[in-house]
Amino acid sequence: MENRMTFEEEQERKEKTYKLLLWFAMISICMIFAGLTSAYVVSKSRPDWLKDFHLPIAFLSSTIAMLLSSFTFYSALQTMKKGNRNQTTILLFFTLALGIAFIALQLKGFGQVIENGYFFTGSESNVTTSFLYITVLVHIAHLLGGIISLLIVIYNHYKQKYNSTQTLGIELSAMYWHFMDFIWVYLFLFFYFFK
Repeated sequence: MENRMTFEEEQERKEKTYKLLLWFAMISICMIFAGLTSAYVVSKSRPDWLKDFHLPIAFLSSTIAMLLSSFTFYSALQTMKKGNRNQTTILLFFTLALGIAFIALQLKGFGQVIENGYFFTGSESNVTTSFLYITVLVHIAHLLGGIISLLIVIYNHYKQKYNSTQTLGIELSAMYWHFMDFIWVYLFLFFYFFK
């Protein structure tokens, strides 16, 4: 009985450590985006600032895809806690598909910006679209980390490493995914309303 308690305590300590490390990582990422949006605000006084720039519709569509993916990831965790492996598998793959759709829609949004005559780099670029480009690419890079994490979760789920009482990997990946969702919603609202 004593050995079992020691194992459970060790698992609990390990879980707390992993979650704390993830929190530190997420705080650092927040600081990156705070810096980017602060620089964007400061740059508003530049003469090449676009006051009439509007986000393309693809960015709204990508936001909806991201919000849906957070819902499917949350649902996957809940169904795993209930021991429903098949439903968890379906929800994890839906989350992956929505994450990939998010990135595809972001790239489509870049194309729509260019179609409207705005460029991100070069002599025809301006500070407004260049900041949008850099900020979105930094977010996509961080989201790719979330997709890799999700792929690892799917692999571990396939190998039956999770059950109704052992869901730490899914929890950590879902925490990061929801965080990236929160960051994108913040960025979308920021770019949409800050003119």
